[in-house]
Amino acid sequence: MRSINGSTWLETLGQDQVGWQHTTYKGSWSDPDLSHRPGPNPSHSVGEALPEVAFAGSAATRILWLHMAAAPLVPELYCSDLERSVAFYVGVLGFIVAYERPEERFVYLQREGAELMLEQPTGRTFLAADLEHPYGRGINLQIEVTDVASLYAVVQAAAWPVFLQLETRWYRRDAVLLGNRQFVVQDPDGYLLRFFEDLGSRPAR
Repeated sequence: MRSINGSTWLETLGQDQVGWQHTTYKGSWSDPDLSHRPGPNPSHSVGEALPEVAFAGSAATRILWLHMAAAPLVPELYCSDLERSVAFYVGVLGFIVAYERPEERFVYLQREGAELMLEQPTGRTFLAADLEHPYGRGINLQIEVTDVASLYAVVQAAAWPVFLQLETRWYRRDAVLLGNRQFVVQDPDGYLLRFFEDLGSRPAR
């Protein structure tokens, strides 16, 4: 077991090198490596079938998200097609599905400590106006990653339209400049996602 950004993970094969090749796992809480540990949803009981869960891990490593201390701020994005959005966030951007409520068309996603909720409206909603494409007008979500160039290459390989090409920008904070290597991509519903890698700081002139 180890802790990454407040989340507890189980390294099932004991490997420390973590990649972002996606795989899935199906089983039950009675499996030997899971039955004695708390599940993502406390309502799961021993022997209950697990939903299919997305993993982040290299071919030699499978990492199972077991417990999460929720971040103080977690955006919830309404989407028009949950399956399409999950395919994009998981298959292209490298998020994992921490847990889901299929009956509510809801998933909770995680990537390197960043947390995000997706929901396809089916019942009660919190909407100030009708949803019209592109969703999320007037907002972009900044998400820190450890290797933005590799993620940018994945997005390009998927032939996904890029809203802002990969660039280096320095932003002033008082007497210091903070460096970002960043790009912006739109999700299937038009939400703007700004992925960045921290380049450190330098004195402002």
